[in-house]
Amino acid sequence: MTPGQKLRRALASEKVVFAPLTLDALTGRIAERAGFPAGYISGGALGFVHGVSEALLTLSEIADVTQHVTARTDIAVIVDGGVGFGDAVHMYRTMQVIEASGAAGIEIEDQVAPKRVSHHRGIEHLVEIGEMTDKICAAVDARTDADFVIIARTGAVRNESFEKAIERGNAYADAGADIIMLMPTNELEWQEAPRRFDVPLATITSLDARLPAEWAALGWDLIIDPFTAQTAAVKAISTAYQQFRQSGTTSLDRGEIFEDYRLLPDIAGFQELYDIEDRTTEKTS
Repeated sequence: MTPGQKLRRALASEKVVFAPLTLDALTGRIAERAGFPAGYISGGALGFVHGVSEALLTLSEIADVTQHVTARTDIAVIVDGGVGFGDAVHMYRTMQVIEASGAAGIEIEDQVAPKRVSHHRGIEHLVEIGEMTDKICAAVDARTDADFVIIARTGAVRNESFEKAIERGNAYADAGADIIMLMPTNELEWQEAPRRFDVPLATITSLDARLPAEWAALGWDLIIDPFTAQTAAVKAISTAYQQFRQSGTTSLDRGEIFEDYRLLPDIAGFQELYDIEDRTTEKTS
């Protein structure tokens, strides 16, 4: 089964698919153990890790992270392809690289290229519909697996209007996008959007935004959360480090720290490596 088929099977079999942040193989394996069928490699989150804006990341940086996750997990990995790293020609190359990295799908958006840093402040500059549809067509042409999922994201709700987002989304679907992503701003829009498209809908928000049954009742298909894992980790690390600098102790239980640390080899999947080493390495007394 191809990665794209994994994602499509999850979308077909589950009422709503949730894809949490899986920014490294360890986190991806944790998500897999928890039962998530999909994970998300966020450009924004990776930018924070590197201390730069997502707008300054390179295709190779995104692909490298993707390869680490897909090599060590069986979940369907969705990759944030940003603006495709350029025009339709660059989009074609982006698709080739991301698909080759083992991903199940890519999310591309209708902001200008190069992407601007100010999108972190909620200031987005959108391209014309025709330019985005050209990119989507290039992405469709570039994929070698017809099941590889192309998600077209529009920022029009906040930057133009809800109706313009509907127009853009339907144009993107007509161009070949498999899923449309948008971020409504009020409850009426959340309810209305699923009625205005003939393809599945995705959005980006936290896992705790609504209960799964509520998403299903609304008619949304894919919920991507690029926030929770990173913010939870940053908060925990910040608290421990600051506490130590202030008091000389993190206030964490030392026994629990080492107990949890000893679990990491198992989570990371070291048993298969141990087995190989045991078979091939001469044991010493």
